[in-house]
Amino acid sequence: MNRIEHTFRELGKKGRKAFIPYVTFGDPDIKTSKKIVRALSEAGADIIELGIPFSDPLADGPTIQRAIHRSLDAGCTVRGVFNAVKELREDVETPFVFMTYYNILVRYGIRRFVRDAVKNGADGLIVPDLPMEEADELMRETRGKDFSLVLLAAPTTPQERFKNIARVSGGFVYYVSLTGVTGARKVVSDRLVRELSRLKKLTVKPICVGFGISRPAHARKIARYSDGVIVGSAIIDVIEKNLSSKKNIAGKVKNFASSIARAVHGARS
Repeated sequence: MNRIEHTFRELGKKGRKAFIPYVTFGDPDIKTSKKIVRALSEAGADIIELGIPFSDPLADGPTIQRAIHRSLDAGCTVRGVFNAVKELREDVETPFVFMTYYNILVRYGIRRFVRDAVKNGADGLIVPDLPMEEADELMRETRGKDFSLVLLAAPTTPQERFKNIARVSGGFVYYVSLTGVTGARKVVSDRLVRELSRLKKLTVKPICVGFGISRPAHARKIARYSDGVIVGSAIIDVIEKNLSSKKNIAGKVKNFASSIARAVHGARS
């Protein structure tokens, strides 16, 4: 049982849901990113998604695209992310899940990527442009290594396909709450609530919801019907608004993330 599975087991015992923040690692630079990750852990994050920057992020909206370009401009690399995670593991116990695109894995080498990710302290991986049917090689490499390959489902996913995704997904199922790219939205639809209620009957695997969650009220509502809430663009917005004073970024992120964590942890089904 890896850190992700252990986290959901412990949360389940307490009747709590998972708060999963996302940040693009290296935004605005490696040093500040490490401070932000520590701040997220201190704010109550149960799992932290770390985006490894890729030059053509098709699933990401303008906010995360800008973060990715800032990270690349600052010289962030796959090796740089691995080294930073190894350092963070000295004092941060929160599970880390990488999110990146398949091209990064192919260029680095799939077997080598998984090996180095595990060796340096990561717990899982999300590849938004890799469908289940094409994930066999990556699944083989992650199997038996306490390293979860988390698969995605969407509102357009047919029921039988969702069941198959949930069966093979590691750790949890990442449910994309809307069609389109990432980005903060202002409302949570009642349709999403109904859909989550239906999907929860199809699997015992935790279902965590991302894309568009930007406010504590959103997070609290979604947490009532899911097992976890993923917040990305809204956190990147905080980083972006405070770029002129890097010393304050981690503190600002911690304040915002704490408000989301309280909402998620206080939600009840």
